[in-house]
Amino acid sequence: MTSTSTGPVSESPLDQDSPTAALTAEKVRIRGPLRKLLLWFIPSTLGIYLLWGAIPGILLPLQVQGIDPANKVANLAIVTTVGALAAMLAQPIFGTISDRTRSRFGRRAPFIVGGALLGGLSLVALGLSNSILLIAVCWTLVQASFNAVQGPFSAIMPDRVPAPVRGSFAAIIGAMTMVGALGGSALAATLAANIPSGYMSLAGIAVISLTLFVLFNRDEDNRSEPRPPFKVRDFLSTFWVNPVAHPDFFWAFTGRLLLYTGYFAVAGYQLYILQDYIGLGDHAIAVVPMVSAIGLPAIIVSIAVAGPLSDKIGRRKPFVVVSSVLVGTAMMVPLVWPTFEGMLLYSVISGLGFGAFQAVDTALVSQVLPSKDAYAKDLGVVNIAATLPQTVAPAVAGAIVLAFGFAGLFPVGIILSILGALAVLPIRSVR
Repeated sequence: MTSTSTGPVSESPLDQDSPTAALTAEKVRIRGPLRKLLLWFIPSTLGIYLLWGAIPGILLPLQVQGIDPANKVANLAIVTTVGALAAMLAQPIFGTISDRTRSRFGRRAPFIVGGALLGGLSLVALGLSNSILLIAVCWTLVQASFNAVQGPFSAIMPDRVPAPVRGSFAAIIGAMTMVGALGGSALAATLAANIPSGYMSLAGIAVISLTLFVLFNRDEDNRSEPRPPFKVRDFLSTFWVNPVAHPDFFWAFTGRLLLYTGYFAVAGYQLYILQDYIGLGDHAIAVVPMVSAIGLPAIIVSIAVAGPLSDKIGRRKPFVVVSSVLVGTAMMVPLVWPTFEGMLLYSVISGLGFGAFQAVDTALVSQVLPSKDAYAKDLGVVNIAATLPQTVAPAVAGAIVLAFGFAGLFPVGIILSILGALAVLPIRSVR
């Protein structure tokens, strides 16, 4: 099966994925349909990550806290763990289904638009929920729906973008990921007094931006392509890539898993950290966007430099290692300096690290995918490394907070971030 092209590219992106691909491949120009695709990645990625910036960090914790303030940590851990489990399953499952889909709209579009519509309706229902059980159910539907979008959506880059310019694409996607997270946090703070309206606004932004992305970047009709026969074994392999046969993929997966677990162990409880560990109380709601925004210049600089620079010099691993170490270093600050100023400094340093990681790691992962015929499936598997931490981290972090207080989160995050940096060193097919 050949990948769908958006520009004048004569070969499959994966044909250029050798260790020296970025140095030896003919110069690829981002113009025409390829440039249009890049530009439309901006609002569509922003629309998705506004959700993840606004809901888990502010709106959902406030909604949970409003129902049972005394048990907010334990209840939030339950709600986010169940929801992230759905996300972990949805990405690879729908990624695999989209790889096998044949339609006049191509493989990815039906899932991007359909998942966005279902997710939007689930957000409206979440805003109307008035019990922990209903919140858990609706948040699970939101997670499943939008991760059914993200599996096929993330496959568009290896589908259509040649390897030598994936760092530039990854930089834009990484930038919108971080801007969306920060923008979502700021939007959520302004809508904290009316949580249902917040959910409805986020739903509208996501549905419109993703639908427009599909309309202006149409995939080719693939109904004439042969459909691989369905086998139960193949379906079960949705959640598995052989680490012996594909060690580079395994190490990329492990590095992302470790860093994300460490990062979300702290980031998932930022509102409660500011309320109780830093001691800001109710004032923390207004402060969360400020803490996030102070790191925005660092994020923009690191993304703008890291992605294109990794393309230019043909190296990915040094950027991933350094960025992971920076995230771990950032977590040392509030551990030894538990003040509002300490949280601001944490935001700046973690912004430098996580921004560079987002910009380059996406490109690195796209170059170690095992099969060019199953991009969405393989990306769904590696995206488990991003969603599994959101399953594990809330439960583990909740237990740590209940046992040792919020200060216990930071050493765990530091250790996991450093291990994440070490994990990418054995990768051999990408420098």
